[in-house]
Amino acid sequence: MRFVRQLVFFCTIVLPLSTFAPFRRPEISGVALVRLRVSNIEASRHFYHDTLGLYPLTQGCFNPPGAATCYHINSAQQIEIFLSPGTIEPNALETIGFLADAAAMRSYLLGAGVKCSQVMDGNSGFKFLETSDPEGHRVLFISSRGIVASLLGYPGDSHLIHAGFVVHDRAAEDRFYKDILGFHVYWHGGMKDDETNWVDMQVPDGTDWLEYMLNVPATTDHHTLGVMNHIALGVPDIHAAEKQLRANGWTGTEQPKIGRDGKWQLNIYDPDLTRVEFMEFTPVQKPCCSEFTGPHPGPQPPSKAPAKP
Repeated sequence: MRFVRQLVFFCTIVLPLSTFAPFRRPEISGVALVRLRVSNIEASRHFYHDTLGLYPLTQGCFNPPGAATCYHINSAQQIEIFLSPGTIEPNALETIGFLADAAAMRSYLLGAGVKCSQVMDGNSGFKFLETSDPEGHRVLFISSRGIVASLLGYPGDSHLIHAGFVVHDRAAEDRFYKDILGFHVYWHGGMKDDETNWVDMQVPDGTDWLEYMLNVPATTDHHTLGVMNHIALGVPDIHAAEKQLRANGWTGTEQPKIGRDGKWQLNIYDPDLTRVEFMEFTPVQKPCCSEFTGPHPGPQPPSKAPAKP
């Protein structure tokens, strides 16, 4: 499978919602893939394999061997790192992929006036569809059958619960993720109770979410962008996770803390200063700013969402 960039089109929403009502949206059950740019592939491999303890595989990767290094989180999710030519770009999070029926999603998107690629064959039995959101973030919809079939017997039981990136125009992004794709606000908050700096947009048929990182100036430095453009791994016990990270050789000074959403979390950074957030699945205290409006994730791979709490 080759990534064919000329097949990528920016989303162009040209029809009102009422015109694509007859097209039923396929289920979107979770995050399937995150691809991260790195500037030093060996240093990044050491971090993701040795420090995070993720298991690299050559079977079941979204990319063919050599094009990227893939790490399987569980039977339905993976992280990939690939060498960025030249200096590292401001947004290290190059792609986010969601679990959905690629062929059905293509029909739905075209009916909604969203330009997208043909359904393409991946490296290990995947079917995938490619498009872009209104701010140019690369978005894939990946049929899960190839992922699960390629990982039978794989012991991974972690859960990639969300990924976040900088958003400048929330209204435009909402027209894509909320109005067309059916994502909904799971929680929103900020450093102050009357601010909204982070908006968690949960997939419509699962518990994973995409986090809008708002109010980020265009002149923001590389370190801050690395904080904003991030991934998050769910854990049942943040202190046990910290203990394992230190046993793996992590020597960072950050300590676990309770975030504004009421959940324990711990932030560490890869060699390019991209943040990897460890977060407990459920809150231990009342969140600031807003209540949760959807089911909380758990250690299981993405699937249909359980009943709301």
